Amino acid sequence: GVEGNVLLVMRGGEEGGAEYDSGCATINTSSPSPTLLTGKSSKLPTGWSMMDYGVEAITPIESQQPKSWIGFPLNRTDGDKEPIKYGCEDQWTWNRYDRSHEVRLYGTGMRVAHFHPNWSSGTAGVRGTRILNNGRYYWEVQVSQRIFGTSMMFGIGTKKACLHKNVFTNLIGEDENSWGLSHKGLIWHRGLWVQYTIPFRENQATTVGILFDGVEGTLTFYKDNKCLGVAFRNLQQVREPLYPMVSSTACKTEMTLSYMRRDFVNLQDRCRAIILKFVKKKKDLDELELPPMIKNYLAEAISRNFTPVNYYILNV
Repeated sequence: GVEGNVLLVMRGGEEGGAEYDSGCATINTSSPSPTLLTGKSSKLPTGWSMMDYGVEAITPIESQQPKSWIGFPLNRTDGDKEPIKYGCEDQWTWNRYDRSHEVRLYGTGMRVAHFHPNWSSGTAGVRGTRILNNGRYYWEVQVSQRIFGTSMMFGIGTKKACLHKNVFTNLIGEDENSWGLSHKGLIWHRGLWVQYTIPFRENQATTVGILFDGVEGTLTFYKDNKCLGVAFRNLQQVREPLYPMVSSTACKTEMTLSYMRRDFVNLQDRCRAIILKFVKKKKDLDELELPPMIKNYLAEAISRNFTPVNYYILNV
């Protein structure tokens, strides 16, 4: 296990301060679902609990050692920029058929999500078109300077995860169907939270990076190219399709997909990525004298840039 400060978890919907005895907490990482074990006794107010959460103990950012997906240490100035160093550019976007009515999509490839265009009386979310399970993916979301309100969130979820509530709430992570990070530095799952990092500065634009490793089963967040450490583990056990998600309670906020990479599935996939650096249009592909099977395989990637895709996934 690893040791850290006591992790205080509160059920969603309850607010206010509380007094408790500080103590030591340990995450038991030997079992499939890490369990938070309390050291010294803690007095928790009604409605608060220590329980299974599937997260790493929180450690100071300075002491963490971010790693690439192949396990090589990275420095914080260069390495954190490309967590999937040897992958290739990924292609997906926000799903116009899978969003709150309070989310407007526009821009190149519909990659800009505009929340609550008039006024806000609740929480709105949108899912991405990328299925994540079993693969390794990294994407960045540029957030406009309008950072404020109850909760602006980034994370992943299944199709069962809710995309709209008529109340201000932490939408991503409100139940067992999603896992999220809020702009207040909290990570949420099953309606419970723990402090993960410091709150974002309000009214200051920022970039949030998300690294999903479906092989290791981890979800890691980055902020302005700085690794914040692993937030969730054991996600490889989720059998339902997982998708990127964002949500916001704040009026007229924008989140833009700006950078996306993925790991290669196999050598064939890697060769295709190299070829498509030089062959970007269907008409260019038609001019090549290639066997029909190879040409169809290349055309598949060209024609599916901004539609729901899952053809890179290792189906195990």
